[in-house]
Amino acid sequence: MGHWFTRNILEPGKLPLLLALVSFVLSFVTVRTIARLIRAGRGPFRDITPGGMHIHHVVPGVVLTVIGGFGAVTSGRHGFGAAVCAVIFGTGAGLVLDEFALLLHLDDVYWSEQGRKSVEIVVLTAALVGLVLGGFLPFGVDALSPQERHSRGLFVTNTMVNFLFALVALAKGKPRTALIGTVVPFVAMIGAVRLARPVSPWARRFYRRRPRGRARAMRRAYRHDRRWAGPRRKLQDLIGGAPDRASLRSTDSSDNRR
Repeated sequence: MGHWFTRNILEPGKLPLLLALVSFVLSFVTVRTIARLIRAGRGPFRDITPGGMHIHHVVPGVVLTVIGGFGAVTSGRHGFGAAVCAVIFGTGAGLVLDEFALLLHLDDVYWSEQGRKSVEIVVLTAALVGLVLGGFLPFGVDALSPQERHSRGLFVTNTMVNFLFALVALAKGKPRTALIGTVVPFVAMIGAVRLARPVSPWARRFYRRRPRGRARAMRRAYRHDRRWAGPRRKLQDLIGGAPDRASLRSTDSSDNRR
């Protein structure tokens, strides 16, 4: 265990990635805690509203991400400059992705049901970076031996097959499986061979004339959501705070109309 940690986590070239991940998580946790305190009316924190305009923390997040990103390009993977740029970039990325839902909907949905997307994308990002930090490489190329990597044809074939599996899983309406499958071999293949989600592009294209397949996809999606939607929402609420009750009521009523 110690040898694996030293080889994969404390490897000199990976130190900036480790610092960026730690800064990313700490930035997200800090800004979420402050936002929850502001929402509850506790502590000295208040929204920044110069001239009556609410400045969201995605704004300084973008600035920090740009500074850290360009700094990382010029500083390389080693040295004090690379470490500082990694911290700046990770901090900015945490601020930006904490308001991912705002960028997606172009609306202040931070404490709404749609705001859960921000928590989900932060968790996925941290998980993916953690996997890369632990030694996994995109599209499963880490599964090849050094001798196999010298074979360009085998290397390209392995990468393309894993990429196609991830692409099919994404088309089947399984973005989480597709993302994790880009760095963990065979995960995307599981999503690619199983039934598509009923509202996915794959289902609209290939299940249109297959009523049995469409019905099976709907039953499987219903059972999956019934089993996992509740625990997933509880975890999101634990991490990022529960949405406003008015938002939940409007979401439930719209679901009932559908």
